[in-house]
Amino acid sequence: MVAQRYGRPDGRASGALAVTAVLVGSLLTTAGATGCAASGDPKPGVDPALAVRSAADVLTKAGTAKASTSLEMATGGTRVTIRGEGGYDFRRRTGRLQVVLPKDPAGRGGHQPITELLTPGTLHMKNRGAGVPADKWVRVDTTTLDDGNLVTGGATDPGAAAELLRGALEVTYLGEIELAGVKVSHYRGVADLARAARAASPQLRGALGAAAKGFVTDAVPFDAYLDGEGRLRKVRHQFGFSNQGRTVAVASTTLLYGFGVRVEVKLPDRRDIYAGKIKA
Repeated sequence: MVAQRYGRPDGRASGALAVTAVLVGSLLTTAGATGCAASGDPKPGVDPALAVRSAADVLTKAGTAKASTSLEMATGGTRVTIRGEGGYDFRRRTGRLQVVLPKDPAGRGGHQPITELLTPGTLHMKNRGAGVPADKWVRVDTTTLDDGNLVTGGATDPGAAAELLRGALEVTYLGEIELAGVKVSHYRGVADLARAARAASPQLRGALGAAAKGFVTDAVPFDAYLDGEGRLRKVRHQFGFSNQGRTVAVASTTLLYGFGVRVEVKLPDRRDIYAGKIKA
């Protein structure tokens, strides 16, 4: 059983929590995060750990894919989910997502989807809210975030989600299942953040390095699903971090499909970047 806590030793909310909390308003409170490795027979001729660690390289060869993301946060007896849809280029490490926020506790919604542009070392967000004009973008340096944008944007960068598996340890093969009509191999294990940061591609090394320093514990439980070509089709990571002395649980899931799709990411002009103060 592996439990992870994320946050500062003094119990203050991290920068990642401050940004994500704005996205979901007052819904984010407290929970616990745990993950357990399960036993299973090894897949004939395949080293489970090697198969999972190689997934990022296989995606780079595949080029691009459509991506669906979800970020689930436990809030006492309620589970809040932020969803995203878009595409990602694993060679350029760039992507574009439309992130949809959940309704507030009273059932009210109405917030425009947040457009997120993912590039090595940066996250751009439009319709960010929190006092940012609707026609402006917020630019965030992901190498300065305590979580390396594994949680902050309300969606885990698909490239970072794959690169995190380079630190896979204690991996077990759990058998084959069918996922969206595709037969995939299911693996479960624990990823070590520090190890993943050292082995990551140069474009994402800085962000994962920041996460390795910001998380109290390096261990991240995961479930990964690889198709017959070794491409990552689904990955679910379990994160946990400390907020005012209490542990908040976050489960991040990334689905990949439609390989070879065209993915265009055009960054905003400098004059369209918001330079004012963002409300916490």
